[in-house]
Amino acid sequence: MKVATRSRGSMAASACSTRRCTTRCHSRLNLKVNKDTQVRGGSNSRTRAIAEPPATAPEPKVFSEAAPDASPVLICGQVSHSLTKEREEVIHSMEDFMADKVYKYLKPVDKCWQAQDYLPDPSKEDFIPQVQELRERALCLPDDYLVVLVGDMVTEEALPTYMSMLNTIDATRDETGSADTVWARWTREWTAEENRHGDLLNKYLYLTGRVDMRQIEVTIQNLIGSGMCPKTENNPYLGFMYTSFQERATKVSHGNTGRNAVKYGDEYLGEICAMIASDEARHEKAYQLICEELFRKDPDGMMMAFADMMKKQIVMPAHLMDDNVHTSRGSGAALFEDFEKVAMQTETYTTKDYIDIIDYLLKRWKVESIKCTSESGQQAQDYLCKLPKRLMRLVERAEKRNSQKVRPKEAVKFSWVYDREIFI
Repeated sequence: MKVATRSRGSMAASACSTRRCTTRCHSRLNLKVNKDTQVRGGSNSRTRAIAEPPATAPEPKVFSEAAPDASPVLICGQVSHSLTKEREEVIHSMEDFMADKVYKYLKPVDKCWQAQDYLPDPSKEDFIPQVQELRERALCLPDDYLVVLVGDMVTEEALPTYMSMLNTIDATRDETGSADTVWARWTREWTAEENRHGDLLNKYLYLTGRVDMRQIEVTIQNLIGSGMCPKTENNPYLGFMYTSFQERATKVSHGNTGRNAVKYGDEYLGEICAMIASDEARHEKAYQLICEELFRKDPDGMMMAFADMMKKQIVMPAHLMDDNVHTSRGSGAALFEDFEKVAMQTETYTTKDYIDIIDYLLKRWKVESIKCTSESGQQAQDYLCKLPKRLMRLVERAEKRNSQKVRPKEAVKFSWVYDREIFI
């Protein structure tokens, strides 16, 4: 195909001609406006019509409950950048604390287990017999258990999203991708430790032959592509509140998954899940220590952040998972919604676990005895201290209503287990 071309000289001349034409047009417009103004005896209504932009409605005021004194902005409908200058200084003042008290909760690479330590070694002569032994052990695992285990693994595999989320946080983000600040190093090395979890669970599930790895891989790609929406406002107070809660929730989920594996007969898988839960427990302590220090330095600010995240509710990191088929059949429920029901049904992670975590954090940080000086801080404190009991009452009422209704379980197909039906 022949493409018409022009020389640089002719293009430059054309551009120059265009600029001259534009200039002449602007000159004529100015002359016309000036002439019109003179003819009308000083009236400048037409001048304003040409020169002034149309009036627009004032933008709505953006407000953050976590930081009422901030001036946040609205991005894609979400409150963002709600960290005030004063609280940014609080975060910067914590760098020595991070280095001395928090960083130790990460392990050197040579002290960490790796996925291959718990998998058959393909270089060994007994590799095939070891794989066969693993597959035979996995035959005892029921489909609902496999769905929960896959969901846990998919959540771990979406690690790029969580690193991206941490790097949206003002005052702590990794500004270069390899910055030498203690906050940036923590984010990268925490991510590196977490990366082993998905690696191990992914390979183990692959070797069992019990799950549809292609559908799982589609789910992982969709989840990473969709991101997550934790509603943390680029604010480290909210961000570290979220991670303090979420790391404990992940520990609970992996711990229960491990116990169920042992119950069904795969003790080796139980050991793997317990080991992952142990990592989550270390990370949980680190993030909770950061929040403890924030409560010490800025009790009102951290109290409002805690209350704000509880009002928004902690969303699970994989809440946007999608396998491209689940919502197009059956009830049309989202994949995460049905996965969550299976997790509840198998008692892997329940509403009561959610409430227990809130109660644990209130006691861990001694929220009831913290002295807040502002009215907003005191109101947030009052809300938080009453929250676990209020939520438990709601759960008990819901359970009572459900016990009075006879609802047949619905058969739901999960592509992760080759469309086998699970009754939920």
